[in-house]
Amino acid sequence: MRIAAGNGAFSPLTVISLVVIGVLSLAGLGVLSAYAPELKSGNDGGAHGLSKSSVGFGGIVRLLETTGVPVLLSRGALGTGAEGSLLILTPTLATPADQIADRQHRGPTLIVLPKWNVVAEQEKRGWVNTVGVIEPSRALTLLPDAIRPGTRISQRTGVSGTLLTRPAGNPMGPRLALENLQTISGRDWIPVVIDERGEPVVALRRGTQTYVLSDPDLLNTHGLKRLAGAQVAISILDVVRADGESVVFDLTLNGFQRTRSLLRLMLEPPLLGVTLVIAALFVVAGLQAGVRFGPARERARAVALGKQALADNTAGLVRMARREHRMASPYALLVRASVARAIGAPRRLSEPELDAFLDRVGAQSGVEARYSILATRAAEARTAGDLMTVARDLHRWKLEMTHGHQ
Repeated sequence: MRIAAGNGAFSPLTVISLVVIGVLSLAGLGVLSAYAPELKSGNDGGAHGLSKSSVGFGGIVRLLETTGVPVLLSRGALGTGAEGSLLILTPTLATPADQIADRQHRGPTLIVLPKWNVVAEQEKRGWVNTVGVIEPSRALTLLPDAIRPGTRISQRTGVSGTLLTRPAGNPMGPRLALENLQTISGRDWIPVVIDERGEPVVALRRGTQTYVLSDPDLLNTHGLKRLAGAQVAISILDVVRADGESVVFDLTLNGFQRTRSLLRLMLEPPLLGVTLVIAALFVVAGLQAGVRFGPARERARAVALGKQALADNTAGLVRMARREHRMASPYALLVRASVARAIGAPRRLSEPELDAFLDRVGAQSGVEARYSILATRAAEARTAGDLMTVARDLHRWKLEMTHGHQ
C-alpha cells in the first residue's frame, strides 16, 4: 500500500478525537478519585447501614424507606437540619470508644452493640459466616467512658422464645426466637424495651438522650428474615424516634467517612467556579495552540541595537527624505577606492588622474565598462531606480577589475 506524499499517519479529526478522549478520561479519573469513598457500594459484610449481610443493617434501611420513614446514610458531620433525627451508631470491636463520644448530636442516639464474630464468605461477596459470639465484656468496652460505669451486659446461651414489651406491659410484637439473647442493665439505665424476664434490651442512659440496643439481632438483616422480626424492629425504632423525624445511620464508625482533599474542594462550591474558569482557559489555550501556524513571533524592540540597526535606521531616514539617489555618487567613490586599493593604484594620483588610470587598466584587462562613465551616471541619478541600476553596474565593474577578489 502506497501513501500519498504529504499525508500524515493520522487525520486531523483522529488526532483531535484522541486528544478529547484523553482529556475527558483524565478529568473523569480525577473526579472518581475525589469521590471514591462515596462511590463504594459498602456491601462488604460489615455491621453497618450499607451492608446486606446477616449482621448488616441494609435490610432495616430498605424497610424504613419502604414504609415512608426518611433515612440518611451519613458519611460525615451532621448538619443543623438533623438535630431531631434518630442517630444510629453501629460500632465494631475495632471502633475506639472515644470516636463514639466525639459524635456531636443534639437529638436521640441509639448505640447498637455487636454480638457476633464473623468471617467473610470467600465465594459470595458481601456474605459472612458467624464463628461464635463476642464476649459481653468486650462489647461493653465500646460504650463511651461517660456512660460505661455501672453498666452490665449479660448474654444467655442457646435459643429462647422472647416476647418483648414496654415496661408497662405493652407488647412490641410477636414472640421471637432469639439466639444468645444479649441484655443490658445498670443503676443509671432506664428500661425502654424489656424481655419476658424484665431484663432490658433497649435502655436509656439517665440524664441523656443516649439509648443502647444490647442485641443487634433485633435490628440487623438476620432478625428481619421473618415478618415478626420486622414488626419488632419497626416498633423499637418508633419508641426511640420522635414522630415524623428521620433516621440517620452513621457510617463513619465503619470506615466510610467522607475525606476532605484539595481535589474535592475544587469540585465543590464555592471553588467550583474557579475550577471551571481554569478549565475554560486551558481549552482556549489549546485551541489557540492548535490553529496557530509556527512558533509565536517575538516582539521586536522599539529601538533596535547594533551596527545593523544603525544602518537600517539611516537607510530609513534617507528613504523618508526621498534622497536615495544622492547616495549614488558617494557609493561610486567607495567602489573606486576599494578597486584602487585592490589593484595597487599609485596613491599620489589626483581624482581625475585616478579615474584615467582605472579606465586604462580596465581597457587593458578587457573590461567593457569605464569608471568615468559610471561616475557620471551616478552623479546624474535622479530616482531610486537610477541608484539601483548604477549600483549594479558599479558592483559588476568592481568584480571584473578585481577578478572577483576584494
